[in-house]
Amino acid sequence: MTKKEEWLAGTRSAVPIMLGYVPVGIAYGVMARQAGLNTWQTVLMSLTVYGGASEMMAAGMVAQGAAVLTIVVTTFILNLRHIIMSTCVFNQMQGGRLPVRMLAAFGVTDETFAVYTTTANAPRTPRYFFSMALCSYLSWALGSWLGAIATGLLPPLITAALGISLYAMFIGLLMPGLHGNGRLAALVVLTALCNTVLCNVVQLDSGWSMILSTLGCAALGSFFVTPNAAGEENSHAEP
Repeated sequence: MTKKEEWLAGTRSAVPIMLGYVPVGIAYGVMARQAGLNTWQTVLMSLTVYGGASEMMAAGMVAQGAAVLTIVVTTFILNLRHIIMSTCVFNQMQGGRLPVRMLAAFGVTDETFAVYTTTANAPRTPRYFFSMALCSYLSWALGSWLGAIATGLLPPLITAALGISLYAMFIGLLMPGLHGNGRLAALVVLTALCNTVLCNVVQLDSGWSMILSTLGCAALGSFFVTPNAAGEENSHAEP
């Protein structure tokens, strides 16, 4: 496969990702503007952070008046999974200098990781990945910009409805991993309950309640949620 064909293959693989990123990016742009960020701040966050769930979470925390340190720590914990995904992409990538392969880590998202690691017969080269990642990156930035400038043009009913996009994104991230894994599902419910108690009963700051409940339940889950258990449950679930 020629260099041009590798770039075109990456672009084709990015099309379904782009179709999803633009509308979700619009939802983020609306949320960020409602949280008090201006258009350039909204777009700059997408260009530098490039993490849909973390950007939406940060926008929501800004709206709640959370401290900067709390926002940074929360988004860091939320994005810890990208370390593992970036390592997998790094190991699968064939060719390319070390700095180029390390730079590819910035383009790793849940969607680009899934496409890159599951597409059959796709070239495992830096050109293919960078083409897919660049198209996805630009589509997310475009959606964020459209959402930021359209905030004042959309009816209040629609902008209010876009607020559920954050919850929809998290559900979309969780459901594939929860399928057939009852222990992990129980851990997610336990984490949600702990966060609710810390936030509403103990009346701890919402950001820190999320951090503590996530770290505490993750530590607890390490004792009873294992890949083997998940695999066993999945094998029983299959016909």
